[in-house]
Amino acid sequence: MTLNELDAWFNTFLKKEDFAGDPSLNGIQIQNSAPDSLPVTKVAFAVDACEATARAAAQAGAQALVVHHGLFWGHCQTLTGNFYKRATSFIKNDLALLAYHIPLDANNPYGNNFGLAAALGLEKTGPFGYWRGMPIGAAGSLPAPLTPAELAAKLSKITKTDCRTLAFGKPQISTVGIISGGASDDVDQAIEEGLDCYITGEFAHEQYHLAEECGINVISGGHYGTETMGVSLLKEKVEKELGLSTIFIDLPTNL
Repeated sequence: MTLNELDAWFNTFLKKEDFAGDPSLNGIQIQNSAPDSLPVTKVAFAVDACEATARAAAQAGAQALVVHHGLFWGHCQTLTGNFYKRATSFIKNDLALLAYHIPLDANNPYGNNFGLAAALGLEKTGPFGYWRGMPIGAAGSLPAPLTPAELAAKLSKITKTDCRTLAFGKPQISTVGIISGGASDDVDQAIEEGLDCYITGEFAHEQYHLAEECGINVISGGHYGTETMGVSLLKEKVEKELGLSTIFIDLPTNL
C-alpha cells in the first residue's frame, strides 16, 4: 500500500471533506519521496506530531506517522526555530505525516469521543456538542448510575490519567456528554441538554463558577489522556483490516 492509497483508505470513513470548518489540514501534511509508489509497510501512531514522535517513528522503521494533532493549522508557518526541527525530522527520514483532527474527534466508532463513550459503557449514544457547526462529541446513558467519584475512577483507568472531578451536580450520574481535549467552553452545551455530567480533557478556570452555579458534574481526564483513544482505535483498525505492522508512540504530556 502506498501513502496515497493509505490516505484514501482513511478518508473512506474519516471523511475530511465533511469537516470544512476545521482549520487544521487533515490528511497528508508531509508526503514521502514517492507517495504513489513507495510501499508503506509499517505505520506509527501518536497523539502529537513533534520532533520526538517523528524520531521514534523513524527509529521503529515506520514509513508514516498518523496523529491527532498535526503540524499545520490553516495558517502560514515559517520553517524556522523549533518548527524547522519538527519538519526536518520527517523529511530527513522520508517519514510521511498524516493528521486527522476534528474528523477523528467526531467519528463513530473510531473517534475519541465515541471511543470513550464505548469504553465507559454508555448506551443509546449519539452526537453531542458542536464546534463551528460541526458535531464533535458523543453523549449517552450509563447502564446503571454512578457517583462522580466512581465515574472518574473508571475514566482514569481508560485514559491512564488522574482525573479531576468537580462534583457540582447530581450525586448519581445517569447521562454523560463527552468532548475530548480542550473543550472547556462547551460545558454550556451539556448544561443546555440537561446532562448529569460533562467529560472533557482540560477544564478551565473561567468555566468553574458556571458549572457550579448550573449544578453540573465535570470530569477532566487530561487533554492527552482523552485523545489517545482515537489514534489507538485507528491503529487497531489498520492492523485488522490492512494487515500492516503498527506501533503506538506514547509520549504523555500529563496535561
